[in-house]
Amino acid sequence: MKLFPKSAFARTVGLLALVLLLNQMVSYLMVSNYVVKPSIEQMSQLVAKQIRTMFISDRVLSNQNESLAVAFYNATGIRVFSDEQAQDEGLEKTTYYGYLSSLMSKHLDGVAEVRVSQGQAFYIWVKPPQAPRYWVRVPLESIHSGEFSPLIVYLIVIGVLSVLGGIMFANWLNRPLKALETAAQQVGRGEFPEQLSERGASEIMSVTKAFNQMSRGIKELENDRNLLMAGVSHDLRTPLTRIRLAAEMMPTSEDYLAQGIIEDVDDMNDIIDQFIDYVRLDQQEKASRESLNELLEQTLANLPDSWEKTFSADLGDCPLVWVRPLSIKRVVINLLENAERYGHSKACVRSGYDKQRKTVWFSVSDDGPGIPEEQQQNLFQPFTQGDKARGGVGSGLGLAIIKRIVDRHNGRITLRNQAEGGLCVRIDLPLRKALAS
Repeated sequence: MKLFPKSAFARTVGLLALVLLLNQMVSYLMVSNYVVKPSIEQMSQLVAKQIRTMFISDRVLSNQNESLAVAFYNATGIRVFSDEQAQDEGLEKTTYYGYLSSLMSKHLDGVAEVRVSQGQAFYIWVKPPQAPRYWVRVPLESIHSGEFSPLIVYLIVIGVLSVLGGIMFANWLNRPLKALETAAQQVGRGEFPEQLSERGASEIMSVTKAFNQMSRGIKELENDRNLLMAGVSHDLRTPLTRIRLAAEMMPTSEDYLAQGIIEDVDDMNDIIDQFIDYVRLDQQEKASRESLNELLEQTLANLPDSWEKTFSADLGDCPLVWVRPLSIKRVVINLLENAERYGHSKACVRSGYDKQRKTVWFSVSDDGPGIPEEQQQNLFQPFTQGDKARGGVGSGLGLAIIKRIVDRHNGRITLRNQAEGGLCVRIDLPLRKALAS
């Protein structure tokens, strides 16, 4: 259901608002039925009794008993007006109340009309069934215009204050969860933030404590792996250097064998370098706001002279983006190396800006055989190659390294086979600074 909120914060606020709404509705009905309604009925009965008193004798409205009418007005403040006089006294500015009219009709045993005027003085105007051409004006000095409907205002004020309090409470309750989410994303990118403060509800404190322990364990495991890889690479390079030196000292008659050994040693050194790159990934490099096109141009300008493919660039206008420059250059050079290795004759580097998604992108496309779609997602796993499509050269860490770097930038990598042939690899990077510096 799309209307049902997904976040804990929105659900908490929604639950509080729903409970408050139900409470307000019940309070409104209770106060209306047991406080306001009885008070209005009692007021209507009192007004009706006063009007009945005026019409005990039909001579009240006659000129012969004018003194009695004046005395009654002086005692109660109630006055009787004809239709014309009532208009002059401001009857057109009054408000008709159907509920009060029905109550008054019941009390006066006939059809009555009730109007209310609110101003400096509060009056109830009644057209009684005993004198349908006259209006009786009853003053109610104890009720002021601003206090006639206080219940709705009271409920609105209480509701708004309660919702604001609920939002503050939900925000306080979910703030540790938001910090936990941010820290988990950093750990997922291979970064290790400071230990989170254990605060909030007891359940959240337990989760935070478990997360801190997990983060420490992963960091220690990462450090052990780095140390192991550094030791292995150091121990392997020494015998590889001796093998290369021995191969170079072989007799001239065995140059073909020596050349093969030297090439194998170079391949092994490259594989060791890839292992180290996969583990370290420039974790100490600082993030900065850079021009993506400049990074692409610098990488293209420094390609090895031994590469045989033709590389072209089609760069669009791109705003500055927060990246780790060396890491992005490593992504580009790895993609270009794949294009050099698997393409036929040429490759193209493109870039652009996606205004809708607020991302900049670049892509590297070649004219090689491409990769079957069912194999594309598996290529991001370490030591996985598209053997059937593009051969088995390398250690299978190139795309895995690219994927880790892109993930650390909160970016997205996609592969697709081009209609004209070849593979296109596209990298999307967000403009916002969403990575640790």
